Amino acid sequence: MKIEFNLDQINKAAQKVIAGNPEKVILFNGEMGAGKTTFIKALCKNLGVENPTSSPTFSLVNEYQTTSNQLVYHFDVYRLKNQTEALDMGIDEYLYSGNWCFIEWAEKISDLIPEKHSIITISILNDGKRLIELR
Repeated sequence: MKIEFNLDQINKAAQKVIAGNPEKVILFNGEMGAGKTTFIKALCKNLGVENPTSSPTFSLVNEYQTTSNQLVYHFDVYRLKNQTEALDMGIDEYLYSGNWCFIEWAEKISDLIPEKHSIITISILNDGKRLIELR
């Protein structure tokens, strides 16, 4: 699935992704500044997260609860030095919990990712719009 959008259309793009029934573990690829965190915020909002969301760059993981009592985990593993650090924080428990797991910089923990996962790649287009590819 490919979706092209500008920031005014981000919530509609997030709705389309959710309607596409992706796996609950989603890896986010894209260069720094492509909008990975911003798109994850839109996904959280569309899943029913009402509390403010933010980048977990320093905490590594943020946990949110939806209005239907689902849990959503947002990971930013950019700062990890190795996969052992991820295991030490219990990442495997999160990834196999059955809850939504949105992971930025997942290539740092590639051996730990469940076999069933989806990938979202975000690209910046020349006109400033974004292109999302969900696979």
